[in-house]
Amino acid sequence: MRTLPPTLLALLLCAPLAAAPPPAQDLSKVEVHVSPLAGGVQLLQGAGGNIAALSGPDGVLLVDTEFAPLAERIKAALKGAGASQPVRFVIDTHYHYDHTDGNAAFARDGATVIGQVNLRARLASGGTAGNGGSISIDFPPAEAAALPGLTYEDEITLYLDQEVVRVHHYPNAHTDGDSVVFFTGAHVVHMGDIFVRYGFPFIDVKSGGSVRGMIAACEDVLRTAPADSRIVPGHGAVATLADLREYTQMLTDTSARVSSALAAGKTLEQMKQAKLLGAWNERYSPAKGFVNTDAFLESLYNSLRVPAVHHGPERRPQ
Repeated sequence: MRTLPPTLLALLLCAPLAAAPPPAQDLSKVEVHVSPLAGGVQLLQGAGGNIAALSGPDGVLLVDTEFAPLAERIKAALKGAGASQPVRFVIDTHYHYDHTDGNAAFARDGATVIGQVNLRARLASGGTAGNGGSISIDFPPAEAAALPGLTYEDEITLYLDQEVVRVHHYPNAHTDGDSVVFFTGAHVVHMGDIFVRYGFPFIDVKSGGSVRGMIAACEDVLRTAPADSRIVPGHGAVATLADLREYTQMLTDTSARVSSALAAGKTLEQMKQAKLLGAWNERYSPAKGFVNTDAFLESLYNSLRVPAVHHGPERRPQ
């Protein structure tokens, strides 16, 4: 059983609902809770990123897998919630450990792991994730069994249990290998860490992430998802399009504030001293939050001061 790197564990413990239980506990104490979303889609929450599960006679499809020590509890929770077939497919929303560490356990049982090509490369190589400032997390290379056996560039569609599951790559968003998963019949969208509800998001600039890409992805989901869609964030409670719209507006407004300061020649330290993002502090920087206001300012500064790259999907869902 793999253990969490100390630097990763320390950061993940700071994120409410983000990845790990409080220091007084360990993963052996974590319970996996299941709640219905729509159609055959359910939400599983233990420790780590939110899992969406589609269950039916064709088998089970999981979006993300949390941590390896929880795999047996995830299987038991699925069975307890009525799943009669094994997990056939796992879709990774991005490469971070708290969303992919359980991959190998399901792959060894016969599941096919699916991920965007950049995700597979980052899982295989390991490396340093970070916002270019105070957040830096070293990820070891994943074992071979955890790597996607099926990759895609821009879009892939699965037909399972009378559901059409569209998986779309949004370039340079939370990372450079993000997937958003649309359960088109159930009107459920799993956005991975492009959308989170613990406060300011972590933008993994070191892994190709960009606030421009995050905004483009959110705007695309807002344009294309049905009005009654249930939005599964990477971490936190299930949301509505109204919640996603508010979050997207925050990303847009804070980016505009930092862009104006950059155009005026302000340094990062000057922006911090001026409390440039102070208007959003109370709403998006809770006590002991994963990404405080200064860390988010670093993320925006390091993301916006480089030339823009391609953002948004190659093809949007119909």
